[in-house]
Amino acid sequence: MNKDQLKGEAKDFAGKVQEAAGKLVDSKEQQAKGIKRQVEGLAQKGVGNAKEVVKDAHEAADKALRSHS
Repeated sequence: MNKDQLKGEAKDFAGKVQEAAGKLVDSKEQQAKGIKRQVEGLAQKGVGNAKEVVKDAHEAADKALRSHS
């Protein structure tokens, strides 16, 4: 797990908490901010996931090249 995945997960969780708090106090503004934070977190987590896929593919390619040398 990389830092983008971790930060994205944390941001998503914080957004869920903020949205729930907004519902609790009947604040549409806080609910919207929470949803926005969740979307940002999911996007950041997606970037982290993509980085992991690229890293794994790079490692697999290196391993394949070494085994054929």
